[in-house]
Amino acid sequence: MYQACHGTNVFSEQRQSQRKILKVKAIVVVDGFSPVMVRTVDIGSSGMCVMSPDPVQVGAEALLRFDLVVDGSVTAIEVRSRASYCILSHGDFKVGFNFLNLSLSGMTQLVKFMR
Repeated sequence: MYQACHGTNVFSEQRQSQRKILKVKAIVVVDGFSPVMVRTVDIGSSGMCVMSPDPVQVGAEALLRFDLVVDGSVTAIEVRSRASYCILSHGDFKVGFNFLNLSLSGMTQLVKFMR
């Protein structure tokens, strides 16, 4: 479906912020492709990691949609992102995304979640 991952044999830590485990279903819409249901792994202020049934081309831009529960309330987050890595992991693909333009309200909710 998507173009194959690149750099799958070498993985270096590229995270620039603290991460917190987040295990929810999400939707990834890579530009030019159909939406794909994924599972989130973790999230930070600058991006998130997901497990996808399909590989995502490193550098590809995508729209991520997921729910964040903060103080008992569900907030729907939608953010443009860029794939920074893609590695095969236990039959699925672990894909790291860097947020490109998280809204102010989304950032506010994410900061609250990260506490």
